Amino acid sequence: MIPKAIKENIYWVGYIDWDRRLFDSLIPTPHGTTYNSYLIKGSEKTALLETVDFGKEEYLLKTLKMANIKKIDYIVANHGEQDHTGTLPKILEAFPESKIVTNPKCKDLLQSFLLVPEDRFIVIKDNDEISLGDKTLQFMIAPWVHWPDTMFTYLKEDRILFTCDFLGSHYATSELFVLDEREVYLSAKRYYSEIMMPFRTSIIKHLERISKIEIEIIAPSHGPIYNDPYFIIEAYKDWAGDSVKNQVVIPYVSMHGSTRAMVEYLSEVLSKKGIEVKLFNLEIADAGELLMSLVDAATVVIGASTMLVGPHPLAYYATYIVNAVRPKTKFVSIVGSYGWGGNTVETLKGLITNLKVELIEPVYIKGYPKEADFKALDKLAEDIYNKHKKLGL
Repeated sequence: MIPKAIKENIYWVGYIDWDRRLFDSLIPTPHGTTYNSYLIKGSEKTALLETVDFGKEEYLLKTLKMANIKKIDYIVANHGEQDHTGTLPKILEAFPESKIVTNPKCKDLLQSFLLVPEDRFIVIKDNDEISLGDKTLQFMIAPWVHWPDTMFTYLKEDRILFTCDFLGSHYATSELFVLDEREVYLSAKRYYSEIMMPFRTSIIKHLERISKIEIEIIAPSHGPIYNDPYFIIEAYKDWAGDSVKNQVVIPYVSMHGSTRAMVEYLSEVLSKKGIEVKLFNLEIADAGELLMSLVDAATVVIGASTMLVGPHPLAYYATYIVNAVRPKTKFVSIVGSYGWGGNTVETLKGLITNLKVELIEPVYIKGYPKEADFKALDKLAEDIYNKHKKLGL
């Protein structure tokens, strides 16, 4: 990697991970990702904002050498998660005079994860500033986007906001700034759905806070840099706001075709009523695509086969994930089939306690759907249509 100039004496010195296809052992990253580290050379001091993931220290050290860096005064840790800090011990070793600048919660995490000694820290409070001479770093503590230790760093003179994970994307590119807005929009939406969606309340609060400062560039920890910051800010306002679209998302699993027949029939009826339907066969679905579809959907219908006396594990998993990410969905229902009995509906109902939704009467049948069952699905579709209509969709 080579240093890339953002502005005079401000450089990207991170790592492009073209091959990464899974994050947190859970999140698909079909376009890879970047670990963005930023170097700021002031007239008196030098700061490094974040490091890179475990195992990439040689690349970061080589890039810093190419930038002719012999001394780093401050290493700013906006967040303690290891994809931001995994190489921090090696950087501290290479630059023994450096101090880590961070907040109390992040300091605690770094000491727990990386065993960083006490004397290497400078602990700051919200709105504290550090001067680099002709450049000033201001720190904005921003919990729960997406960890409790997160903070932003604002470079006042150059009007650059370093937002950590907030407003980022898992998108590997050699381009420094966003060039293809559509591609980045989709990657950023996927990233939002997988990482940020559970924290909509905090997101709205932090969007309001950063609206009060002058921003020329937004530099996140993953993905390309935004030299049009309002492109991503407006997208986040839409995703995190309360409005939903006339969409129904149906994640489903069908062992022998009964639940599939129900789901396909329901999908056709809803489509005829002008509702956009997104089906996800959980045997093959991309979890990221499913989560991204939840950002806007007014309704989610879980399609669940019964295995023994409870929901199929894939339906259980999907429902658990939907509950965990807390989409702004307004309505939920369940459809599915059983052989001799079971507690599928009750079990799945118990998994959505985080959602502020109205439960529409499930359609849970024995065996393959019959005429009366298709009529019940017609009623479910009509109920969904009427509820969407009341929302003005």
